[in-house]
Amino acid sequence: MQATALAARPPAAEDTRPALRFITCGSVDDGKSTLIGRLLLDSRSVLQDQLASVSRSGEVDLALFTDGLSAEREQGITIDVAYRYFSTARRKFIIGDAPGHEQYTRNMVTAASSADAAVVLVDATKLPWACDAAPDAGQHALLPQTRRHTLLLQLLRVPSIVVAINKLDAVQDPERAFANIRQALRHFADAAGIPLVAIVPISALHGQNVVGATQPGWCAYHGDSLLDLLEGLPATAPETEQALAFPVQWIDKQAAASHTDKGRRIFWGRVATGRLRVGQSVTVLPGGKTAQVAEVLDHTRVPGEVVAGRSAGIVLDRELDVSRGDWLLEAGDAGQVFQPARQLDCTVAWLDDEPLVPGRVYWALHGHRWIKARVERVVHQRNVHTLAEEEAGTLQANAIGRVVLQLHEPIAALPFRISRALGSLVLVDTASHRTAGAALLS
Repeated sequence: MQATALAARPPAAEDTRPALRFITCGSVDDGKSTLIGRLLLDSRSVLQDQLASVSRSGEVDLALFTDGLSAEREQGITIDVAYRYFSTARRKFIIGDAPGHEQYTRNMVTAASSADAAVVLVDATKLPWACDAAPDAGQHALLPQTRRHTLLLQLLRVPSIVVAINKLDAVQDPERAFANIRQALRHFADAAGIPLVAIVPISALHGQNVVGATQPGWCAYHGDSLLDLLEGLPATAPETEQALAFPVQWIDKQAAASHTDKGRRIFWGRVATGRLRVGQSVTVLPGGKTAQVAEVLDHTRVPGEVVAGRSAGIVLDRELDVSRGDWLLEAGDAGQVFQPARQLDCTVAWLDDEPLVPGRVYWALHGHRWIKARVERVVHQRNVHTLAEEEAGTLQANAIGRVVLQLHEPIAALPFRISRALGSLVLVDTASHRTAGAALLS
């Protein structure tokens, strides 16, 4: 494919909205890396030396903009999540290219956990689009990894999900293919309760409907191009309405200024929920001791209020035993606002090759705190094909199910639908130290 220059996009007033963090996901070889390459190229975010490094015999291999590992270039697949940055006249973007292979689903979950939006790619050439089947049949025609990734996006509360039906330039009847695949996607999304922002037809390879609608009405579609849609999506709002929760990541011991000054300790981290201000009463978890916030510093060490999602430093009005991994939680007039819990009802996306079985003990990471977690029981497993909840005694690799966990120590927990920060755990195998699963509190 020859690298061609597109007409410049019309100028617009500078957008003060925060950068949109989105990922591309879907089944293997659906064109995720090629789509990102197309966005980078057509948004003028590629330098000449970068363009030369991915050109072969005068043609540009768009996927090589993101497939940076030698194994990825050798095999022609994405293994790890690759992040790229670009901007338009209207907005800045951070893109995560998630792998499509089942064995790398854990990498996709990692990228989706902090995403504002997701673009799920569907390869039109892999589906029986020519068959005007009933909706049920159309649902089953979707690839398993397409359904799995979309369900995981829903579980991880990714706010905006866009589906892009790709490679329509490679089918004989793109209009009919788009209509039938769109019907199957809508049926699946309605059955799973997944709100989709839009379903758009594209050709990532040739740039159709990616940055600009080069052929108005292509595939009987008259909506915005993919980039126009992305420019209008909202970023995830910080969780400022909840009570203050602050995970301690690092402790800075300041030297004493004089022989009468004992120095001070600054507890650094990123505010998970709420607002951090001077005068608040906070309780240390674990430990249970209470103190008041004497000083609040932002990431540049300037005093002032800091809200959820921002880094901050805290100085307490008295010395307490606080270590990395501890939480500072807002305390009210009647005592501690958060009620620590040890038994958790969770939805688990299982990512390890070794199955999850009752009785096994894993490390659970909550914020920066490590706790032992024992699997009490598996309640059920969700069938990604039928969406039914089925009885199960274990969870195999890439399965999604309901699990009850018993923690050795209590944590400050909120349902994941209320707080992404307080409602999620990462489960790690105690022997291999591999990431084993993502647990979302119900």
